[in-house]
Amino acid sequence: MQLKIQHTTTFTYDHLISEAYTEMRLKPLDADGQRCLSFRLTTEPHDTVLRYADQFGNDVRHFDFIQPHQKLMVSAMSEVQTPDLYIADSSSLSPLDEFNYLSPTDYAPHTPDLAAFSASHKLFGNPTESALTLMRVIYETLVYEKGATDVKTTADQALTLGRGVCQDFSHIMLAACRLQNIPARYVSGYLYNNGYDTASHAWVDVLVPERGWISLDPTHNTEQTGQYVRVAVGRDYADVPPTRGIFKGNAKEKMDVEVSVNAS
Repeated sequence: MQLKIQHTTTFTYDHLISEAYTEMRLKPLDADGQRCLSFRLTTEPHDTVLRYADQFGNDVRHFDFIQPHQKLMVSAMSEVQTPDLYIADSSSLSPLDEFNYLSPTDYAPHTPDLAAFSASHKLFGNPTESALTLMRVIYETLVYEKGATDVKTTADQALTLGRGVCQDFSHIMLAACRLQNIPARYVSGYLYNNGYDTASHAWVDVLVPERGWISLDPTHNTEQTGQYVRVAVGRDYADVPPTRGIFKGNAKEKMDVEVSVNAS
């Protein structure tokens, strides 16, 4: 598919602030069968935007707005060509990658409850079927409910609640796969839904001997299709937030996000 994405973030403050440093991971990946045809990020008021690649190969744009202000708007526009099915450019892991994608994290800890959940759905000798089973069970067990969790909720907390959003579904799957010694990484991006309920999305890549990397969405119980746009990968959400920053001033910040994904 060929998709156009507009992602607008508006920061407002109840009092003037003197400075705001912001990092954004919004440029779609240009890898694994996906092609980022164009990308443009602008700020209002205008500021110089710099860039770097983080340790996972994600594109990071950053800027430091040092004028007093109460409102800052950032607009990112992308055009992407997506493959029908995810095919990884490489399935080899460096020792650091292997450590990163098998180790527990703050969001995806290896707690007794998660270990028991993982063990109860392990198919010995068949990592692919184990991963697919975990995807299906998480989809069937958890209730998708906005507002039941927040951005700080961990996998074990979401599992206990039995509900959450795509971030929670993905963190549970990360922990469950890693506890079965299946390398797994968090994917952030977008999901095109024929113009309805457009939003940022999260899912999981797992590395299995039979197929290499496969990309699985436990929120919808499906493999990645052409409707998915990959933006960033990491160990968990903490590595890939669309927006991260700090500001200087005695004020309360409010952030509003609008996303649209349309077929070209």
